[in-house]
Amino acid sequence: MTPPALELTLPEELLLLALDPLRGKPYCTGRSLSYATAGAALRELEFQGRVTGQGGRTRVVSPLAPQDPFLAQVLGSLSDPDVGGLAGGVDTPRWIRRTAPHIEELCLEHLVRRSVLRRETHRLLGLLPYQRHPAVDPALPLAVRDRFTAAEAARFPDPRSRTLAALVSAIGLSGEVTRGGLRDRWAMRGLVDEDWAADAVHRNVRQDRANRKRRSHISGGGGSSGGD
Repeated sequence: MTPPALELTLPEELLLLALDPLRGKPYCTGRSLSYATAGAALRELEFQGRVTGQGGRTRVVSPLAPQDPFLAQVLGSLSDPDVGGLAGGVDTPRWIRRTAPHIEELCLEHLVRRSVLRRETHRLLGLLPYQRHPAVDPALPLAVRDRFTAAEAARFPDPRSRTLAALVSAIGLSGEVTRGGLRDRWAMRGLVDEDWAADAVHRNVRQDRANRKRRSHISGGGGSSGGD
């Protein structure tokens, strides 16, 4: 069994908050969880002194690989010359959009290897495969949620808890994990603008929303057009 005291990185905590511990299904839809996982990885690297974020760009300040193999892979992608290198850094929202699905998969795989999650493959209509990631020990995600609730009660007193709250809000997950009311969710929303990674995540979420609205408008318009 996985002990609740197991040390977790920020993207791992986020995933444990965002996944139903029994069914392994995300509480949010689309690519938003992928975006948030990538953003959380950037902030974890910043907390460890490897990167810095400012002006919409992420720069590597220490290329020394972290001990965590997942974070080492993320840092390696940031220091690749093809994506900006050590000097100019990378465009944070663009990097998140491009790498998010891969980053989320790496993090999920890392959690499976650590026996925090297990991977189950299901088939839609018996044909199309999809995966779910329930917790090996439901006590661990419960402990993560309890820590989040305690931080919320203390008004997110430290940078790490504020970042986690900002990422949760950026992908519309606050209604699922907060025990407060509308005022508390609005307070969490204000943290998004203060956190460079959460702001980049939210930009991508808004872009997806705008793209869906545009496609819906085009589809609806095409169906109602007449012939002059």
